[in-house]
Amino acid sequence: MGYNIAIDGPAGAGKSTIAKLTAKQLGFIYVDTGAMYRAMGVFLMRRGVDPADEAAISAECREADITIRYENGEQVVYLNGENVNGVIRTEEAGTMASLTSKNPDVRKKLVELQQRLAADADVVMDGRDIGTCVLPDARVKVYLTAGSAVRAERRYKELTAKGETCDIETIEADIIERDRQDMTREISPLVQAKDAVLIDSSDMTIEEVAEKIMALVKSCRK
Repeated sequence: MGYNIAIDGPAGAGKSTIAKLTAKQLGFIYVDTGAMYRAMGVFLMRRGVDPADEAAISAECREADITIRYENGEQVVYLNGENVNGVIRTEEAGTMASLTSKNPDVRKKLVELQQRLAADADVVMDGRDIGTCVLPDARVKVYLTAGSAVRAERRYKELTAKGETCDIETIEADIIERDRQDMTREISPLVQAKDAVLIDSSDMTIEEVAEKIMALVKSCRK
């Protein structure tokens, strides 16, 4: 069993950025579970699946082969052999992932892969239910959050930096709705694990959050 660090929290809280930095500092493997669900969202969109059609989602998701590899130090997500790093971060992919991730067949397939990765290596994994469901025995658990306005501003800056035209109010409304969906879904809802440490990054820098997590790792290793 590898040394596992679980980072959970709502959309836009900075989980991926912090998890990547923590993994780099520790020499661990970073497993971006959100990217895997987004890849599934891209797959289902391409298949023209209605996100409200549970039977269609269950049938189609079995055809998706989603893997993670490291190439030149970068995590690359492959969907049926195609590098989809460039398309999984769109708003459409994120919304589709949130709507379809509640499907038990989607979650079962992806969780099996995530647990296999964690069993074989030291990993930092971020998502919505890592500490509660995927890696319940993780040595370090963190629930990372921030206010919806702060998260919307971060997402706005990220998208505009890529040259995309967007509206910050629309982004915040989408974030709030995705929070509602993630927190109220029947299967593995977004919730802080009882033994997770709460970190609100609203007024913290990336480096400050990473330092706090590193301190947690050091204390758990004593």
